[in-house]
Amino acid sequence: MKIVILISALMFFGKCLAQQPEPPKLFFREDWNELPPYDVMTPYSLTQDDVMNPDLIQRLYGPGQDSIKKRHHGTAKDAYYIFTGFCQANWALTLANKNNYADLTGNAIVRCRMMNSGFRQLRLIVKLADGKWLVGNLSEGPSSVWLIRDFVIKDIRWLQLNINTIVEAKEVEAPDLSRVDEIGFTDLMRGGLSAACSRVDWIEVYANSVKR
Repeated sequence: MKIVILISALMFFGKCLAQQPEPPKLFFREDWNELPPYDVMTPYSLTQDDVMNPDLIQRLYGPGQDSIKKRHHGTAKDAYYIFTGFCQANWALTLANKNNYADLTGNAIVRCRMMNSGFRQLRLIVKLADGKWLVGNLSEGPSSVWLIRDFVIKDIRWLQLNINTIVEAKEVEAPDLSRVDEIGFTDLMRGGLSAACSRVDWIEVYANSVKR
């Protein structure tokens, strides 16, 4: 009897897996390049020259945007990563494909490698094709090691985002994510040096593409 129950359970589990739709292909990945990072003694802001993927346009937003940096600690094992510890106010970073919108419906996923500290909770933000800005409710908090986090888009609740101040507003019911212009992240906070910051090594977007 137990064997019959086990076989039935396995068959049911296998059927459920078979019914799951195929995940979308990789839409883009950005690692940021290995050009020399900023010197702490020299004013420096993250620029388009730091972007590795030639198909992507990087944009920075918020009153703290000029203090978003790229860091590296000089060892072969260390990542070249985005660092927000010097941001004196709220900030945001996005990436846009030059030729295509992202279709973030269905099984779309955004995957990030990050290591945050303090109370920083990294969240996704998106700019829709009609110009509306949204920030997601799901986030990844502090960790003492690098973590890889999958943000499953269909699990996210979205709030309006003021892109000038990088402050959230009321929730948006069922936004149309079929044509997303820019995809990025923020923690909705200013930086507090290494003890209170967000760090992002790379970001991947798995989504279908829609021609601009």
